[in-house]
Amino acid sequence: MYNLHSHSLLSDGALLPSEVAVRYLSLGYRTIAITDHADYSNIDLVVKAILEFTGHWPKDSKIKVLPGIELTHLPPEQFKPLAKYARTKGIKIIIGHGETLVEPVIKGTNLAALKADIDILAHPGLISDEEVKLARKKGVFLEITSRKGHRNTNAHVVEKALKIGARLILNTDSHLPEDIIKPQDLFKIASGAGLNKKEMDSINKDVNRFLKEKGVR
Repeated sequence: MYNLHSHSLLSDGALLPSEVAVRYLSLGYRTIAITDHADYSNIDLVVKAILEFTGHWPKDSKIKVLPGIELTHLPPEQFKPLAKYARTKGIKIIIGHGETLVEPVIKGTNLAALKADIDILAHPGLISDEEVKLARKKGVFLEITSRKGHRNTNAHVVEKALKIGARLILNTDSHLPEDIIKPQDLFKIASGAGLNKKEMDSINKDVNRFLKEKGVR
């Protein structure tokens, strides 16, 4: 099992990256990404720290830890340059902080993030058909999340993605120890959003193919 959206104390999480990794490992996860929040004010520091941590993570560990970042609350025009910067520095997983209904996200963020070089659009709220079609075209994953508040629109995202044929991904968006939940609890949340077992199995296979493309074995 994977989780490609987690936060550490490098941004607004409560745990060291190593604590995040060990807690996920204890619950049976085999691949995670540390994806701390970034904008122009801290992207150099966060990218450097995450690459330093993942570069020293034991290669023979039972859990793979990928360097990631979540571009968060940006003016829409900043998504492209910051995604390009993170990618050229070696960040493997780039998340765009989508238009969740529980935060004051700038209108147009979903579309701007999807036009940039991102891998995942997190908690995209009441995402439109136009945006879902762009996500499908670009191969960007739309997130189904277990995070409180953000998950209120999971069913909407599932319905749109299944209708249009966009990729989905299951993530925890963990910040606190209690956000790091068992895979079966994440599956229950996905089921409540309208996904059946066959669809979840298909999602997991798709994510695993994506991870292989990223060099994760």
